[in-house]
Amino acid sequence: MKKANVYVTLRESVIDPQGTAAINVLHATGHDNVKDVRIGKYIELTIEDTGQDLDTAVREMCEKLFVNANVEDYRYEVLEVEEA
Repeated sequence: MKKANVYVTLRESVIDPQGTAAINVLHATGHDNVKDVRIGKYIELTIEDTGQDLDTAVREMCEKLFVNANVEDYRYEVLEVEEA
C-alpha cells in the first residue's frame, strides 16, 4: 500500500479571505507575532500498489478533481505504508 499526501494552497497572487479572517482573530486574541496566514487543503489518499505509475495517477487526480488550477497550487508526496 502507498499513501499520497496532497497539499493544496491558494497561489501567492490570490487574496486569501479565510487567512485574512484568521489573522484578524489571532491579532485580536493577542497573537500579534503572527504575520501571515494562508489556509489550504490537506488530502490523504491510501492507494493499493498495482504497479501503475503513482506520480502520474496522483497528478491526474489533483488536476481533475482536487485543484482549481486557476487559483490553486499543489504539491504531494507518495509514501510507503507498512501493512499490519
